[in-house]
This record gives sequence, C-alpha cells and structure tokens, in this order.
Amino acid sequence: MSGTSGYAFDNTSELAGGRFDALETCYDPVTFARLADLGVGPGMRCLELGGGGGSVAGWLADRVGPTGSVLVTDLEPRWMDGLPGRANLRVVRHDIGAEELPEGDFDLIHARLVLLHVPERGAALDRLVRALRPGGLLVLDEFDCGWIPVLASPSPESAALFERMHDAVMGIITAAGADMRWGAHAYAALCRAGLTEVASATYAESWRGGSSGTRLHQVNIRQLAGRLVEKGLTQEQLDDCMRLLDDPDFAVNSYPLITTWGVRP
Repeated sequence: MSGTSGYAFDNTSELAGGRFDALETCYDPVTFARLADLGVGPGMRCLELGGGGGSVAGWLADRVGPTGSVLVTDLEPRWMDGLPGRANLRVVRHDIGAEELPEGDFDLIHARLVLLHVPERGAALDRLVRALRPGGLLVLDEFDCGWIPVLASPSPESAALFERMHDAVMGIITAAGADMRWGAHAYAALCRAGLTEVASATYAESWRGGSSGTRLHQVNIRQLAGRLVEKGLTQEQLDDCMRLLDDPDFAVNSYPLITTWGVRP
C-alpha cells in the first residue's frame, strides 16, 4: 500500500512494514497470477505505482527480464531499499495525487491499494491513462471495504466489538479522503477515462484469528489507536479486539480485492 496525499497511515512508522508484510502474504499470489494471465512478460516497460514493500515491483522486474524495465514509485520509498541494484528497475519518490508522469511511456501500469486513498483519484487516474502507450494496459487492485462480514466469533459481543472498531477505522480513513468502496467504482471510472476492453475479477477468502489477514487489522488498530480512542473506543476495548484477532474461534471475511483492467486505445 502506498502513502499518498491524504493517506491516513504513517508510512514512516515502523508499523508500516507490518502492514506491507500482511498485504504481501495475503494478496501477492493473487496479484502475480492476475498479471501473468494478462500477459505481462519479457520486454515490457512497466510502472508499479505505490510500490510499498516492493514485492510486486521485484516480481515485475523478474518477469520482464533484461529487455524490459520497471519504474516503481512511492511517497515513502525507503521500504524498497533492497530493490535497487537490478539493472532493469528504478525506484523514485512520487505523489500521483499531485505530480505528472512521463506520457505515452508504459506498456503496463499496475497499482495495488493506491487510488482508493488518493483524494484526487480522478486526476490521478487521468495521469495514469496518459502515461500508457497506445495499446498499454492499466491494472488496478483495489479493496471494496463495504462487505467484510464476521463469519465466526466466540460471542455476539465480540463480533459487535470488531464491527464497531472496524467502522471507526473506516471513518478515520474516509475522513482523510479515501473511497473505501473504490474497488466497486473502478470499473465505471476506467470506462469514463476512455479505456477499452475493461473487465474485472474479485478475490476474497476467510481470515481466521491469528492469520496474516487478521494481523492486518491489528496493525491498523495499533497505528490508529489514538484516533480510535478519540472516536469513543476505550483502550480496554482496543486490547480486547487485538486479542480477538488472535483467537482461532474468530473469523472474518477478507477485504474483497477487485482487480480492474483496461487498454488505452
């Protein structure tokens, strides 16, 4: 997940590394399989927007090989310090919400969990479309956070506590300018942006207490703890929720990851 203008999380915090680890564990296999199915291969010029921990950028660099190239951007690129050194990969600091990109330059642009956090997402999407060469492919992996039912819980009270906590987290992120249902809105946005062959696919699974998925919720709680208390949750409730997220008797649906793609005419 990238830092972007208006982003609710502090990607300079050490907790950001835990978020990137959880996201990579849960979603890298899905992202890699989708990009492979869409034909990412040798010789392609790629942009990885909001590179986060760098796992997707590294995969792309391996996939496109020495005849291809990968430019990876982020507001806080230090989490990708291990990536440079590959001849076909370059890391730069960049804010898609405010800064332009080279136009007509890329065969593939991929972003995971970036535009949902960018208040200026319409302008950002237009920049991405302009950065594609004719025939180039834009691929967005985005959450729809409107559907994450609790699947099992030790008690009704525990389920209600998680739901209250999650609603508060969503409120904080939305107040920073995010669209937490952007995954469901991306298809129409790509069509409006003039892309053709627009399509989408959705992935979701169960997250059991103690898994990488529930660890993502825990990292979010830790990073937003002060603001969650300001919104009326007590520290005791946050502690109870952290324990619940480690309980194997608890399970919640993952955030649906909606991958939407389209081609620049």
